[in-house]
Amino acid sequence: MSTATSTVSPSFARRLERDHYQRLRLEFADAIATVILSNPEHRNAVDGHMHEEIADVFTAIHRESAVRAVVLTGDPAGGAFCAGGNFDWLSEQAPTGEGYEVILRGGIDLVRSMLAVRQPVISKVNGAAIGLGATIALLADIVYIDENAVFADPHVGIGVVAGDGGAALWPLLVGPHRAKEFLMTGDRVKGRQAEMMGLVNHALPSAELADAVHNMATRLASGPRLAVEMTKASVNLLLRQSVEQVLTASIAMEGLSFHSADHREALRAFGQKETPRWGLGD
Repeated sequence: MSTATSTVSPSFARRLERDHYQRLRLEFADAIATVILSNPEHRNAVDGHMHEEIADVFTAIHRESAVRAVVLTGDPAGGAFCAGGNFDWLSEQAPTGEGYEVILRGGIDLVRSMLAVRQPVISKVNGAAIGLGATIALLADIVYIDENAVFADPHVGIGVVAGDGGAALWPLLVGPHRAKEFLMTGDRVKGRQAEMMGLVNHALPSAELADAVHNMATRLASGPRLAVEMTKASVNLLLRQSVEQVLTASIAMEGLSFHSADHREALRAFGQKETPRWGLGD
């Protein structure tokens, strides 16, 4: 197939223009759309723009019949897949109810759009996937990771709840006990360990990652479309129900913890380059 954009709708063609998104790059070739998280100055962290743009791009892809598979990855210039939520943006928004409502609504829209997109999505985790970045990677249907990359959900390290999807996704993938261990400690999981525990599908050497992801995306894009998409939709019925049960409440609990003494202590210690002293508000 041609890489020309004439095969896509005019609205999708506009999204392919280099300056359409501030925090994403979108490419299209051979029926495969590649979504690149791109905020390189902050290790591809998610800010308000990226929150909205991820929801927008997956909603658009869902409607685009020319797209038969999706690859999701991080901008190599950022040195990570995604370093989580942008700390400056979160610190600005979280202190007020109105500000946190923007975070809550944006987070819910992001998760729902990724779970609802009909085409198969493959994550190419080409660097660290931290916090919300780990959630975004795990919302894909198949996850490939560089064996040297790491997953972690270290919300607890700044005194807040792991509420942006980790509490919903990790138990489904690795079981409640193992999920609670990693969510309550924030410990990192390296590529091979993530594969062994079932958090991801495949951990590969860096040199093999791109070809493996491309081969899988090509295989899915060239397969029987309805069978592939409806099989995904069938499995996602359970996944979407489970996530909906947890997501709003867990994000709301995360919002409450932004107002805790432990979080204030984490901010103080971070600014002073000290180890936080937990429990000051107990």
